[in-house]
Amino acid sequence: MDVNTPLALLGGQSPAQFMRRHWHKKPLLVRQAFPAVQPPVSRAELFELASKEEVESRLVARTDDAWRLRHGPFSRRSLPPLSRPAWTLLVQGLDLHVPAAHELLRRFRFVPDARLDDVMVSYASDGGGVGPHLDAYDVFLIQVQGRRHWRIGRVRDDRLVEGVPLKILRRFEPEQAWVLEPGDLLYLPPRWGHDGVALGGDCMTCSVGFRSSSIAELGGELLARAAEVDDLEDGPGRTRLGRRYRDPAQPATAAPGRVPEALQRFAHEAVQAVLAQPARLEAVLGEWLTEPKPQVWFQPGGTLRSGQGVSLDARTRMMYDDRHVFLNGESFLASGRDAQLMRQLADGRALGARQVAALGPQARGLLEDAVRAGWMHAVPQPPAAH
Repeated sequence: MDVNTPLALLGGQSPAQFMRRHWHKKPLLVRQAFPAVQPPVSRAELFELASKEEVESRLVARTDDAWRLRHGPFSRRSLPPLSRPAWTLLVQGLDLHVPAAHELLRRFRFVPDARLDDVMVSYASDGGGVGPHLDAYDVFLIQVQGRRHWRIGRVRDDRLVEGVPLKILRRFEPEQAWVLEPGDLLYLPPRWGHDGVALGGDCMTCSVGFRSSSIAELGGELLARAAEVDDLEDGPGRTRLGRRYRDPAQPATAAPGRVPEALQRFAHEAVQAVLAQPARLEAVLGEWLTEPKPQVWFQPGGTLRSGQGVSLDARTRMMYDDRHVFLNGESFLASGRDAQLMRQLADGRALGARQVAALGPQARGLLEDAVRAGWMHAVPQPPAAH
């Protein structure tokens, strides 16, 4: 993608301009960002997805000021009648199950894949919504069917209404309001309050969301993974991390409840030992970022033959850094031509037969294993013209 090319998706701005002017800074409304848009899934197909164990779904219903929240799966009979007002069905990870939703997600790859999360779809009857709330991440809201009234505003008081199963803002003061028609897009930075209400029913909105981890979440995850000694290669790092606390000079104590100072010093040393492995931290970061979600599974059994290219499965996450290639939670060292081609695969999500043939034996073996696991698919090449 040329990040300097203007896009109708962004109201005529280039991705570079959008990221500089709006990303993490201020909202953007784009009328007809998706002209002649079609829902990525029909109502019947969405209800069918919500009935599956492997699909994350929620049902939100409101009666006067009373809110109810239920988690799926839902049989069709357990969903409210279409004529009943003020209910919403939310289906997470639509891009994992519907090719059209995956293609929708790909339209936003001017943001690093490490930040892209998923496509959620919200189906609502007349008056349906989830109440005024805020998100800790950036979101693109795309109206794909029906109409929805949106109110947005900066949040100065993030206290929530007590006693309800949803995170609804106690005091929401909207600054702007619009009605979004099919094809319209609304971008919101983190912590902008928003409240969307369906007008007239049969309303479907797709939300493209982005991952945003706290220091506590990311730091805790990386430290835990980096400290897994069994995953380390033999060497000084493994020896140091595998060393256990010893206290041969510990005297008898009359204060057994006190934490020994020697153990406190050992704890500080333990954290520093993990942090002293920057390459290891970079590897586990990529592994964590590309780890498939728990409900994701692949259909194994493919074969990569000579003269074939490959394409990544829609559910596969692939990234890279200066030293590694990351694929569905695993990391591989790569350099030279192999690294260049594997990065091309991560960026373009496909490689032609000629590029696959140029890979070295180890990288070629990685692709063969990935095709067998269902992480990639072999792509037959068209016959040469005569």
